[in-house]
Amino acid sequence: MRGRRSAIERLPPAGRADAVQRQRILRLRGRSVAWVPPLLLLIAITLLDANTSGEFRIISWIVLVPGIAAAICGVWGTGAFAALSLVTYFAVDTSWPHQYQTGLPDFILVAVGGVLATLACAVRVRGEQRMLHMRDVAETTRRTLLRPLAPGWGGLDHAAVYLAADSEARVGGDFYDIQPGLYGTRVLLGDVQGKGLAAVESAAALLGTFRESAYHEPLLRTVADRLEIRMLRHVDYSASLGHEDDDRFATAILVAFPRSPAGAPTERHGPPLWGGSARQAAPADPPVPTTSAGAADTAYTVEVVNFGHEPPLVISPDGVRSLPPGDGLPLGLSELAHHPPPPLDVTLAPGETLLLVTDGVTEARDGAGEFFPLRERVTRAVAEDPRTADPQLLVQFVRDATLLHCGGHLADDTTIFAVRRRRPPEPLP
Repeated sequence: MRGRRSAIERLPPAGRADAVQRQRILRLRGRSVAWVPPLLLLIAITLLDANTSGEFRIISWIVLVPGIAAAICGVWGTGAFAALSLVTYFAVDTSWPHQYQTGLPDFILVAVGGVLATLACAVRVRGEQRMLHMRDVAETTRRTLLRPLAPGWGGLDHAAVYLAADSEARVGGDFYDIQPGLYGTRVLLGDVQGKGLAAVESAAALLGTFRESAYHEPLLRTVADRLEIRMLRHVDYSASLGHEDDDRFATAILVAFPRSPAGAPTERHGPPLWGGSARQAAPADPPVPTTSAGAADTAYTVEVVNFGHEPPLVISPDGVRSLPPGDGLPLGLSELAHHPPPPLDVTLAPGETLLLVTDGVTEARDGAGEFFPLRERVTRAVAEDPRTADPQLLVQFVRDATLLHCGGHLADDTTIFAVRRRRPPEPLP
């Protein structure tokens, strides 16, 4: 796995011709060399004009120099090349006999071309600055929506990759999070129907509700109910503003892990900050399992609620299995169901990893229109290298395989999320 070249590195850099990428290309040892191409062009035109006959003058081609500078240099650099081109034109043209001089018309052409190139450069630079600002805003939004998760957060080893179909926005309707709480650690992954800012707003609403309810509520069913109510409320709110969100819904997977082992990073537990009796006191800590090898090899049970989402895969060095799909409807469609989706108890062995993905993975198509065979590819990869079951390596493999399958052209937002209960630390000798 370590010697394998990432699929991202093998794909063509489509959509990367932006200001940041250009600045990286036009730098050498940390210094800008954007001025070199227009300068070489100016010198080449001057030398060629000096070595041509009087009947074929090309000095007026020097108007191309500020045009090239406008595409890769700054405003001041483009203005400098416009002035230099004008001076060079005048000096070279007047050195020829009068009957061979191109004269005032071409002089005006070079002057006007330089002015227009400088104005075009100013427009380009302003557009790039605005684009970079929007990228910063999108990155801030992404980090707020999909907050960074500390290693071992909630007693879980985890890894995640999010790839937005809109490469400029860099954020979409997929969402995921891990929330440790009073009754264990809850995990959520989902996909809001639709795209754009409306999908982002729905994802933010669901994540906010999840982070609060998953911390406080003792039952996973209650967390699921709160997510459903929040989705319905958000749809009603959007409709009151005149947005066409009446049919918006979200598929999701909700997982509850047992209380984290001792020493796992988690949020503070305790009484209310303003005194008084707690409305819902934290339960007493159960006996912490010993850190022996026997305790580390004990199976445990997780609860899973499926809201019409792709069922997770359970991956271990011994193989791959799928969880039952369940019969739950997506969030926001409870009016069509007679009962909420029931929690499913799943027994996991130590070292088994849950792989949760959105439909950006399972619906990725190759050139022939074939869907990406996720389970088959993961099964083959684990058989070849059992270390692929590690969350970090697993997410990297699925990401690379998905991008390679679809040629780097994602039709939908893509999230790959792998979680595994962290093993207790080995005892000191």
